[in-house]
Amino acid sequence: MVDYHAANQSYQYGPNSGGNGAGGGGSMGDYMAQEDDWDRDLLLDPAWEKQQRKTFTAWCNSHLRKAGTQIENIDEDFRDGLKLMLLLEVISGERLPKPERGKMRVHKINNVNKALDFIASKGVKLVSIGAEEIVDGNAKMTLGMIWTIILRFAIQDISVEETSAKEGLLLWCQRKTAPYKNVNVQNFHISWKDGLAFNALIHRHRPELIEYDKLRKDDPVTNLNNAFEVAEKYLDIPKMLDAEDIVNTARPDEKAIMTYVSSFYHAFSGAQKAETAANRICKVLAVNQENEHLMEDYERLASDLLEWIRRTIPWLEDRVPQKTIQEMQQKLEDFRDYRRVHKPPKVQEKCQLEINFNTLQTKLRLSNRPAFMPSEGKMVSDINNGWQHLEQAEKGYEEWLLNEIRRLERLDHLAEKFRQKASIHEAWTDGKEAMLKQRDYETATLSDIKALIRKHEAFESDLAAHQDRVEQIAAIAQELNELDYYDSHNVNTRCQKICDQWDALGSLTQSRREALEKTEKQLETIDQLHLEYAKRAAPFNNWMESAMEDLQDMFIVHTIEEIEGLISAHDQFKSTLPDADREREAILAIHKEAQRIAESNHIKLSGSNPYTTVTPQIINSKWEKVQQLVPKRDHALLEEQSKQQSNEHLRRQFASQANIVGPWIQTKMEEIGRISIEMNGTLEDQLSHLKRYERSIVDYKPNLDLLEQQHQLIQEALIFDNKHTNYTMEHIRVGWEQLLTTIARTINEVENQILTRDAKGISQEQMQEFRASFNHFDKKQTGSMDSDDFRALLISTGYSLGDAEFNRIMSVVDPNHSGLVTFQAFIDFMSRETTDTDTADQVIASFKVLAGDKNFITAEELRRELPPDQAEYCIARMAPYQGPDAVPGALDYKSFSTALYGESDL
Repeated sequence: MVDYHAANQSYQYGPNSGGNGAGGGGSMGDYMAQEDDWDRDLLLDPAWEKQQRKTFTAWCNSHLRKAGTQIENIDEDFRDGLKLMLLLEVISGERLPKPERGKMRVHKINNVNKALDFIASKGVKLVSIGAEEIVDGNAKMTLGMIWTIILRFAIQDISVEETSAKEGLLLWCQRKTAPYKNVNVQNFHISWKDGLAFNALIHRHRPELIEYDKLRKDDPVTNLNNAFEVAEKYLDIPKMLDAEDIVNTARPDEKAIMTYVSSFYHAFSGAQKAETAANRICKVLAVNQENEHLMEDYERLASDLLEWIRRTIPWLEDRVPQKTIQEMQQKLEDFRDYRRVHKPPKVQEKCQLEINFNTLQTKLRLSNRPAFMPSEGKMVSDINNGWQHLEQAEKGYEEWLLNEIRRLERLDHLAEKFRQKASIHEAWTDGKEAMLKQRDYETATLSDIKALIRKHEAFESDLAAHQDRVEQIAAIAQELNELDYYDSHNVNTRCQKICDQWDALGSLTQSRREALEKTEKQLETIDQLHLEYAKRAAPFNNWMESAMEDLQDMFIVHTIEEIEGLISAHDQFKSTLPDADREREAILAIHKEAQRIAESNHIKLSGSNPYTTVTPQIINSKWEKVQQLVPKRDHALLEEQSKQQSNEHLRRQFASQANIVGPWIQTKMEEIGRISIEMNGTLEDQLSHLKRYERSIVDYKPNLDLLEQQHQLIQEALIFDNKHTNYTMEHIRVGWEQLLTTIARTINEVENQILTRDAKGISQEQMQEFRASFNHFDKKQTGSMDSDDFRALLISTGYSLGDAEFNRIMSVVDPNHSGLVTFQAFIDFMSRETTDTDTADQVIASFKVLAGDKNFITAEELRRELPPDQAEYCIARMAPYQGPDAVPGALDYKSFSTALYGESDL
């Protein structure tokens, strides 16, 4: 016989072995050492033996069924050792030595010894149980051996709050039944007689199977039968006792009750493990679903912003000038609407998109997920590149518009000047060709011929005086061509006609002179006074015409200095009027003298002065016109001077406000830089301070609105420069947008630090210590440090760094190899060093629990264990399982879990 005696440990079994004591956290030997002393010569209580036979038989059959067999008589069917070895293989999952198939007693003893040796190998020390007693069918020893197996394989590993075995199982029962009335589990015998404890265990885990409120404490048989039948039908727990066995016994057998209750524990502990696994998976999936929602939002916002940029850039790059000032002014107004109305929301969207991207990446890091990689062309860098292209296209657009308006204004001015001068010239040349083609000299008298010669000389003088006007007309036409005037064709046609006519007049004048000089020899008489009058009247008349033309000439100025120059020139012109008036009176005196001589000599004049068409009436009329135009010119110049003074006021008004707003924005940018580095107080204090700071910035917006209004007035007045300030509205707008973006990014950095702190369990003191250390080594106070400063920081916190380890850390905190480490990257690194997170291995283990330890899981199992939306989420994303043990509909949860965290996690 194999002896399983031990020096200090023994297996106690008998009627008095049902004590309540059990050691916490000890071995099987520890538990059995606490059994009461037992006289092996005594027999089992018949009622207890009956309960044990029934319970142990049912327990053994619940496992032997898995191998396709069962027992009928517990002390007979284990005698050859074959089913005993098979039972141990099923409940342990291990292979025992090959059994002997012979029918002789020695074969049976050898098989039983193999079973007992296997039990001993599991740390169980048996006393007084030998193979011969089992082979001989000793009921007491057989029941003792089965109890030993139950203790070792069904009860020993039960642990609740570091207890084990009997006490752990009892504590589990007490906790599960605590909420139920009339249930008070204190042991494994009397506490179970009324059946309520069995029903409470079932209702706690499967409330739909038991109507607990309808059970009565005074009907124990009904209660017990209800619990046993429900357990057998729905929980796959075989019926191990009859209700009458328990009710009709003063004290039910403790081992039978413990065996029965342990089956409930194992049935429900699997569900509890599945629930725990499901909860873990739900948590992981919820994080993933939220992250995917954020990714979808990012993709949508990025697409919308990029599409807006794509549509806007061609509009800004369209620099095709319009033909009229009105059309160009409409383009300028459209551009102002773009800057005031359309672009500011897009600036906010771009800032918010960057914030959302940083927040998403932080959440992915905190949940141990791979970083988010947007679709091709939708990276933050792509959006920044697109934005830079937009601002590059926008740059100079407003200046181009204003220059075009100025060019068109200049063109309109020149075109009007051309038309005015051309009209004057055309009016002067009207009839001149016909006059030059006359042949009146063929029938004229000598005096008439001399008069015609003098008249022609006067005409040539007049013609020469008009040479400047023709050249001016041609010069203006040339300038209109060079400035690409839209109606250049008509201008050129008219100019060419004037030039051709001028050339024709020159030729005709030359021809007429030659004809007059040919007959001049025969003509001697001439009235010198008329001739002198004509010679002096012609240039004076031309001077008056030029004066009237100048007085009516249009002008355009942009500064006070320019208008004051025109006023000065006008004043100088007015100073010449007394001399001109004296010249006028001298010319009129010549005419009067001629009349006086004719009258005194009784000479009858044939008509007007033959040498000129400029009569005294014409001179007086034009002189009166000049006198009328002078005050009108005064008024026009003074009115323009007032306008330029108003423009100067607008310049100074804008400059005064811009010189306040510009430095204010610069100061705020510098203060935000200091705040982001210093960061005093808790993160919540910093966040609150930054948001108050942001509100104070937003409250300053009316000052920019006022500046925009003043800028609007300046542009409406077509003011193109301002020497009183270095700030343009464009500078102010860009500075304001940068200020809003900078404060928003700084707030987002603190919010991400709070996310990191809370998710990683970093204390406020740790966060402050991280900030203080970072600031100390951030020598340049830029919010980032180079690799040498970062190495010094790590060494100061206790890291012992070789080159390989430091390079590994730098690849984590600076994945883009920029050579700089930000405070956020530093916090992420420190939090990963000091905290734990869910891993892909943990998620795989949770799915394995739900799958019943299989390498795959089915859609039915996912729908049973997970909430509907998360179950469908997994089913839609899990690939079919391809392993050798695959079944139809099998899903691969390992690759799915790995994908949640990225390949590198495993």
